[in-house]
Amino acid sequence: MKKIRLGKTELMVTRTAFGALPVQRRSKEDGARLLRMAFDSGINFFDTANAYSDSEEKIGMGLSDVRSDIIIATKSGGNDYKTVKEHIQRSLERMKTDYIDLLQFHNPAVLPDPADPDGPYAAAAEAKAKGYVRHIGITNHRLKVAHEAIESGNFETLQFPFSYLAGEQELELVRQCKAHDMGFIAMKGLAGGLLTNVTLCRAFMNQFDNVVPIWGIQFEDQLRQWVEAEAAEPQMTPELWAELEREKKALAGSFCRGCGYCLPCPADIEIFTMARLDMLLLRSPWQQYMTDEFHAKAMKMRDCLHCRACASRCPYGLDAPKLIEYNLKNYEKFYAEHK
Repeated sequence: MKKIRLGKTELMVTRTAFGALPVQRRSKEDGARLLRMAFDSGINFFDTANAYSDSEEKIGMGLSDVRSDIIIATKSGGNDYKTVKEHIQRSLERMKTDYIDLLQFHNPAVLPDPADPDGPYAAAAEAKAKGYVRHIGITNHRLKVAHEAIESGNFETLQFPFSYLAGEQELELVRQCKAHDMGFIAMKGLAGGLLTNVTLCRAFMNQFDNVVPIWGIQFEDQLRQWVEAEAAEPQMTPELWAELEREKKALAGSFCRGCGYCLPCPADIEIFTMARLDMLLLRSPWQQYMTDEFHAKAMKMRDCLHCRACASRCPYGLDAPKLIEYNLKNYEKFYAEHK
């Protein structure tokens, strides 16, 4: 599998990276086995986070014996020195390793200040000086913070939502990262599950020699399709450009990307699924949303308190309660017609 240089980190990572958030939904044994299958398929770059429940543990179970052959990126959402230091230690223990290749600040609302001795950056810098962390990066969903991170020169990588639905603003981020020799890691390459054309997704990413997409992988079939897509090395064609334009038109405007930053919900609504359920019903096999288990989960939308806590947290400024109200009515009608 081909590798590219991840900006000034000089890390050589596979162009297909394994997003380990979904493996938290597998048993420990199955998750570890899937991670090992990814390694055996040629993938060497694995992205996780302290907040992804037992994802780091599964990396430790499945990959600790090949640690020198892989590159691990993890994240801390800590807002102070003490918390980030604790997160780093916990990540090292969970993943059975004595170093983290890339530590990323996890979607901070404000850029971490290197001059603050009690701030999160101080903990990362100290860990880097001691060899526990090799490189420092940042993830974000806010264009303003992303641009500040690039201009600051304090971060070696930026992880930001990027798919073939990207507009000029996101494309400019990619260009700016390249100009500053900063690695660009593309999250949400499937726009939270709304994009299903694997060939188009991979071909779009192949246009950029400084972009490393991480694909969230939960099942063996998903892993196989990304490995096959990487091997095929698809390039954009007139037909794929036409498909891209159709998709952009169909998904024009604001839509839920499924990032999950709206949670927790006091009514236990899975907002990142329910706020875009209408699109999921149209763009993926709808039968999975007709099960008794999913129906019970969907009916929690009736319990929305309209507290608007979710809307206040949304990095895209979406009115989540309004989307929940709309999707509840739409799902109830769809369920009655198809169950």
